[in-house]
Amino acid sequence: MAPTDRVAVITGGARGIGGAAALALAAEGVQVVIGDVLAAEGEATAAAIRQAGGGAAFVRCDVSGETDCQALMAAAIEDYGRLDVLICSAGILRGAFMPVEEMDEALFSGVMDVNVKGAFLCVKHAVPWMRQVGGGVILLLASGAGVRGPSSSVAYGASKGAVHGMAMTLERSLAPLGIRVNDVCPGGIDTAMRREVALESARLAGQPPEEALAAAGFGDPAGLARLLAFLASPEADYVRGTVFAR
Repeated sequence: MAPTDRVAVITGGARGIGGAAALALAAEGVQVVIGDVLAAEGEATAAAIRQAGGGAAFVRCDVSGETDCQALMAAAIEDYGRLDVLICSAGILRGAFMPVEEMDEALFSGVMDVNVKGAFLCVKHAVPWMRQVGGGVILLLASGAGVRGPSSSVAYGASKGAVHGMAMTLERSLAPLGIRVNDVCPGGIDTAMRREVALESARLAGQPPEEALAAAGFGDPAGLARLLAFLASPEADYVRGTVFAR
């Protein structure tokens, strides 16, 4: 991998889509800073990138807290001197198949804090650094749920609809700074979160869990990571708006 001068921060980068994106960008020579609450897995992903000859650092980050988000961006500057790409992949799903009248405020707020407020806070603290280098790329992970169709969770669907709206608004407001914004709406990708939902659906339906997972037809996170790596690159400069993926 030939090193470049580009630096990317990836939230939720310890595993799943974010972890696959970290590996994909690092394979293209991008210096990667992984932010996640999963310290052991985040450190392992960063170590795997370094072992392969890439540049990577891990910073424990709870995106629902502004101090952590600010520190994550500052770590990228301290380690690599610049920030060019932000991928907001951190997300949670709670309350799957829960009737709205049974969902308490704390659960709903917790999902919104990570999925929506977390993306907002990371963008807020990334933009000043991108401004210094004359531009950048921000990729927000939304979902087909809440954008094209419903979700198993009222809270999750609402949060991803909000991320979609945030991306559309940021796209216009940040374009004059040379910052391109896209939101990516994956379908069924094989992540721990998606597996939990599939297994809960099977339990409620009385279906064997192995059959449910086999029937789900989940896509490989590495496939979506290739798309994210492309969108993060200068070659995607003409791509605008929302990108729907498998």
